Amino acid sequence: MKITKFVQSCVLIETNGKKILVDPGSIQYEPSLLEGWKQIDALLVTHKHFDHCNPEAIKEITKNTDVKFYTSQEVLDYYPNLEAEKVKEGDIINVGKVKIEVARAVHGYIPILKGEKEVHQNIGFIIQGDKRIYITSDTICFRNDYKCNILIAPITNHGIVMGPYEAALFAKETEAKLVVPVHYDSPKYEVDLEKVRQIFNKEGINYKFLNIGESIEV
Repeated sequence: MKITKFVQSCVLIETNGKKILVDPGSIQYEPSLLEGWKQIDALLVTHKHFDHCNPEAIKEITKNTDVKFYTSQEVLDYYPNLEAEKVKEGDIINVGKVKIEVARAVHGYIPILKGEKEVHQNIGFIIQGDKRIYITSDTICFRNDYKCNILIAPITNHGIVMGPYEAALFAKETEAKLVVPVHYDSPKYEVDLEKVRQIFNKEGINYKFLNIGESIEV
């Protein structure tokens, strides 16, 4: 399995001969990214916020009719020009021999999200290829029994998502052997990455920060 990180929470998962792109957002987006993003098998979007869902990029990606696009009803309502297969918690997506479970996610709320920015339908994805990888989406901690080999989780906090301590505890519950932190590239929500390292080290979490465009084989 190969994981490539792009800005904010966008990742490309390559497993069992399939390429799955998750949450291509608008932060630091460049059209040159489409060269790789168009050559995928499936596109997954967790929720409607612009740092996870760039409608212009998605329209270009889905011009390739072989790409299957899955997201929530709320995303499709928010971006009526997008077309996708709507999914919800508990649904199963099959991409060749890759099985994807649609997982629960609970987006945090702060007053600046009041109104149309508040997320009511948020989903994560658990991708079962040669390894089991759980992409949480923007979520606070919640009770669950999800298990995985690799956890891709936010660390920004600010009342919107998990902070590093919560993410560490969440990772332990999932029994993940590796955590790939995301959701720290936005200049609006600064993150002390050294503090994250200190907390993860203290909690005994095996983790890997990826630079934008960097890949790892797991």
